Amino acid sequence: MMTKVNSLHSQSKVYIGIVHQLREMISNDGLKKGDKIPSERELSERLNVGRSSVREALRALELLGLIETRRGEGTFLRDFRDHHLIDLLGMFILQDQKAKEDIKCTKTMIEKEALRTIFCQKLDISAIETLVKEDNGTLTWREIVEELILLSNNYLSHRIWNVLNDYETFIIGEKKITPEIKEKLLNLLQGLENQDKELVQTAYRQISEISDWELTNSNIFL
Repeated sequence: MMTKVNSLHSQSKVYIGIVHQLREMISNDGLKKGDKIPSERELSERLNVGRSSVREALRALELLGLIETRRGEGTFLRDFRDHHLIDLLGMFILQDQKAKEDIKCTKTMIEKEALRTIFCQKLDISAIETLVKEDNGTLTWREIVEELILLSNNYLSHRIWNVLNDYETFIIGEKKITPEIKEKLLNLLQGLENQDKELVQTAYRQISEISDWELTNSNIFL
C-alpha cells in the first residue's frame, strides 16, 4: 500500500512539475493568447520528460480551458498565464477516491449556495423551468445546474464550479437528466418559485438519492 501511495505522490509531482515548466516556457518564449505552442514531441524534448506525461498534462490543461486543439493546425494558448486555479487543482489530477470526494463536496457547496441565493432573493427561474419542461431528453444535469449558478450571479463560483465539473465529467462521465430526475427537478424549481423551503429540500434530497451522489449532507438551508 505504501508503495502505491508513494507512486501516486510521485505521479502528482511529475504532473505539477510539467505544468510549472510549461508556464515558465510560455513566459520565456513571450507567447500570448492565440499563439501556437510547440508540438508534443518538441515539448517532450525541451522539458526532458516523456511524451505520455506531456500528453496527460496537455489534456488536463485543455479540460481547464487554458489551451485548445484545432484539428490539422495544432495546439493554441488561451489565458494560461492569468489562470490562478492551476496550482489549487494539481491534487485532483490523480483521480483517486479522495480527489473524487473533494470535487463532489466542493461542487455541492457551490450548487447549494446558488439554490439558497435564488430562494432568498426570490429570483425569476421561469426561463429555466421552461427549459426543463420542454426538454426531449437532450439536456444534461450540468446545463441546468450551470443556469442556476449563473442566475445566482456569482462569477467566481461559476468559474470554480465549471473547472471542478470538467474534472468530474472526465472521471465519471456526463450526468443525463432521466425522466425520474426531471420530475424531481421540476418539483425543486416549483419550490423555489413558490418559496416552499420544504419542497426544495425534499426534491434536492430525492435527486441526490436517485443520482447516487452519497452526499454527507443534502440539507440546503443549514
